[in-house]
Amino acid sequence: MSKLRLLFLKLVPVVFVFLTTLVCAQKVLVSGEVVDDIGNFLPGVSVVVKGTSNGTSTDFDGKYVLNIKTPNATITFSYLGYAPQEIVVAAQKKINVILKESFDQLDEIQVVAFSKQKKNSVIGSITTLKVSELKQPTSNITNTLAGQISGLISYQRSGEPGADNAAFFIRGVTTFGFNNSPLILLDGLQITTSDLARLEPDNIASFSIMKDATATSLYGARGANGVVLVTTKIGKKGKAKVSVRYESSMSSPSKINSFLGSVDYMELYNRAQRSRDQSANLLYSKQKIEGTRNGLNPNIYPDVDWYRELFKDFALNKRLNVNINGGGEVAQYYLSVTNANETGLLKVDPLNNFNSNIDINRSNLRANININLSKTTKVAAKFYSLFERYNGPIVSASDIFYQVSQANPANFPKTYDSDEATANFNHTLFGNKGNGGFPNPYAESVRGYKDRFSNTTLAQFQIKQDLSFITEGLKLRAMASVRTYTESQNERSYTPFYYGSNETQTPEGVVNALYQIQEGTEFLNSPSVGNNGNSNFYYEAVLEYNKTVKEKHEFGGLLVTYFQEALNTISGGNAAFSTLPARNNGVSGRAAYNYGSRYFGEFNFGYNGSEKFAKKNRFGFFPSVGFGWIISNETYFEENIPSVNLLKLRYTYGLVGNDGISSASDRFFYLSDVNINNGGTGYSFGSNYNNYYNGYIVNRYANENVTWEVATKTNYGLELGLFNKINIIADYFTEKRRNIYMERQYIPETSGLTTSIDSNIGEVFTQGIDLSIDYNHAFSGDFYITARGNFTYSTNEIVANGEPEFQNKNLSRLGYPVNQQWGYVAERLFVDQEDIDNSPEQFNGFSTTNSYLPGDIKYTDINQDGVINESDQTPIGKPNVPEIVYGFGVSAVYKDFDLSLFMQGSARSSFFINPNDISPFVNERNALSIIADNHWSENNPDPNAFWPRLSTYEIENNQKPSTWWLRDGDFLRLKSVEFGYTIPKKTGRVFESAKTRLYLTGLNLLNFAKFKLWDPEMAGNGLGYPPQRV
Repeated sequence: MSKLRLLFLKLVPVVFVFLTTLVCAQKVLVSGEVVDDIGNFLPGVSVVVKGTSNGTSTDFDGKYVLNIKTPNATITFSYLGYAPQEIVVAAQKKINVILKESFDQLDEIQVVAFSKQKKNSVIGSITTLKVSELKQPTSNITNTLAGQISGLISYQRSGEPGADNAAFFIRGVTTFGFNNSPLILLDGLQITTSDLARLEPDNIASFSIMKDATATSLYGARGANGVVLVTTKIGKKGKAKVSVRYESSMSSPSKINSFLGSVDYMELYNRAQRSRDQSANLLYSKQKIEGTRNGLNPNIYPDVDWYRELFKDFALNKRLNVNINGGGEVAQYYLSVTNANETGLLKVDPLNNFNSNIDINRSNLRANININLSKTTKVAAKFYSLFERYNGPIVSASDIFYQVSQANPANFPKTYDSDEATANFNHTLFGNKGNGGFPNPYAESVRGYKDRFSNTTLAQFQIKQDLSFITEGLKLRAMASVRTYTESQNERSYTPFYYGSNETQTPEGVVNALYQIQEGTEFLNSPSVGNNGNSNFYYEAVLEYNKTVKEKHEFGGLLVTYFQEALNTISGGNAAFSTLPARNNGVSGRAAYNYGSRYFGEFNFGYNGSEKFAKKNRFGFFPSVGFGWIISNETYFEENIPSVNLLKLRYTYGLVGNDGISSASDRFFYLSDVNINNGGTGYSFGSNYNNYYNGYIVNRYANENVTWEVATKTNYGLELGLFNKINIIADYFTEKRRNIYMERQYIPETSGLTTSIDSNIGEVFTQGIDLSIDYNHAFSGDFYITARGNFTYSTNEIVANGEPEFQNKNLSRLGYPVNQQWGYVAERLFVDQEDIDNSPEQFNGFSTTNSYLPGDIKYTDINQDGVINESDQTPIGKPNVPEIVYGFGVSAVYKDFDLSLFMQGSARSSFFINPNDISPFVNERNALSIIADNHWSENNPDPNAFWPRLSTYEIENNQKPSTWWLRDGDFLRLKSVEFGYTIPKKTGRVFESAKTRLYLTGLNLLNFAKFKLWDPEMAGNGLGYPPQRV
């Protein structure tokens, strides 16, 4: 018995080990990591054994470990916004997964007004831009928007650092009232276009625009022109993750204007003098021309290339962003710091001990903290501060570009060399001529500098409370936020000493001597100091309810109340109005229902109050409704048409109000503005009329009937998904904008009014389409490609503007776009005097000094009354704001390499070349090369030459806005190209624990347009600071 017991005790451990081994042999330990298509780790990916509850999720670095009971199990990897993958384990112990972005977006979350919704339940017209598309080599986000997002009309007129914001409108310009810009919200707080321009893309989580009434009505009076909604990143659970992005870029003008050199200029100037007066004394002698041609003394025979003297070929810019995010169960954080240095093209001359080139240093700090106080209570604090130090010339760099176009290359050098009389002077001898007054761009650019410091701070505190203990699905959120802006600026400059050169007869012969034209200063004058500041306080409370009943009925409700106050604390216009606090408050709500994720209905409203209107008009109610139907979710559809993964129809209709109908200095329309101490309306009395008292004048009449500008918006939408690869979103929209506040321009002077009368009399009708197409496909062999295209067309017409009924219908603005060009129709240039004699008289040219000759512009007599005058103006060309903006691009990834390019275009716009700016020889102005190459002359009597008959003074007949100066603003440009390489993590120790990507990017590389003089996106601003090629 004892032997058996002993044997049993010996066998037990053996059996135990055998059974344990047997059990363990049935389990497999599988591990790996999950990334997206460009290698970013995906935290929180669901990793589950199919058909079981056995599962886990990836950590902050995208890693997971999972015990599998059977080797033939299938693991499902799923993540919001990405196509799920199923992989059979087999004998694999390490399974790495790349999840591809899904175009079946029915389960995605969409940011909407004051909330978030499932993508499939969104009825309003909302377009979201991938944040990666904002990461371009520019410090201004607004310059990246054109063509990137459907529904947005955008253009950039200037490339000057710090003054290069693009103008943009959601679904075009829909009013000719004071405010036609969209509402811009950053984490719910209203910001300016300049604030948006300075945001760092690395800190942005989502970027959306809201376009129709259902999407914007909850914002009430603030959302009439559409809404740009930007949210910033927040911390995620996991260990601290550090991200660093550094960019260094070179920027140069996209196109430079070409002007004449001295010799060509002087010869053409002399011909211009004789072109209209054969007996005119020539300004430039043959000796002067030949001396310049032979490169003799530059003090006497200057040949100044003003552009090359003032500007560099390129500017260097740098940007650095470092952000950290992480956290635990209780608190999560996202911290970011950014520094950017942006410089201009002006050369820094060593003659000064200060920098007059544009040099901008920006630093911004961001801290987003989320804290879970309990399972039902969460708080969040967000802080952002932007510090900007600007250094630049006294005048804008665009003004200096313009002065270059006005400066003469032959009259004087930028500075004179000292002679015997000036050898001991301590100041610079700036060149000029005669009695002065001619532009010397060099003196203007170096005579001083502007130094400005500004700070923008945004602070926000938010608390969220889950009220499920009252009823399931009920939540409460409250937020308080503030935006402050302060600016201090000083300008320091000296007065340039201007000198000219005169020929003087001496016993040794003729010599050139300098003489002083203007007395200057040898020191910087006292600074001119300015300060500015404003602040905006915003408070909101949101009660939200969502509940699903019997898995098919989904109910949603939202109630919002908000209050906003803006203070202009330092500067600003009419102290009686603009410095008073501006307040706005309102209540908004949403009620939504969907049945079986197929049928959707939504009602929204905004009830808003504005201080600007009298009591009877102070509050406005603006409702909207929307309906949606996802046909592809119908059973019969899914079974019969599997290739169509999404087919959704949407319809919305509603009203949106706008109280931003005038400037801050024009408020409280129910009050009059009377100046009771006006010297211009005073009176004298007494025996000798020596007693004088000021009188009064009405600056604005009280009008209690001024009320809200109202937009009636309709939207028809279609969403189509094909083969889980192609996604199409198309919208047709209309908008009727009424009660536009504008001046009544047709009140007779006999009415006795002392100022104009403004009323809600304008109406504009807008319609258009916006379209986006996305394609996404993964090939075998680690090859992945995406393509996308966006198209926006928006046109409008004026329905009412208070104009009288014109006898000449061509003068009426009704039925034409808000930004329609008006002018004269130019037929050609006059051929000869007989042609002039047999044509209608133009602008009293036969009887006044406004005479014209063969080679000048001939106009069409539109109303056929035998004369050309203001009554012959008519709509010409297209609007000066583009009606079409589009873009298309493709991106490809192969293993560790990626390549992307994007084309952006603009169509249906035109602009005027301003002949007053480019008229050659007027005030001895330089001439564009095209004028020298293509102008009318007796040797070249081309009736369609670019420039009319030459002149050294302005010819009024040729300065009129007309089709002669109208140009097509359409263009297509290669907006961006980027090539990148992601260094594999196994490449050396440096890259073992970090994802590192190197890339080269180009911006505005090529341009295709009919217009060749300058970058067509500048339109009529072609002599200013051009957009930059980076």
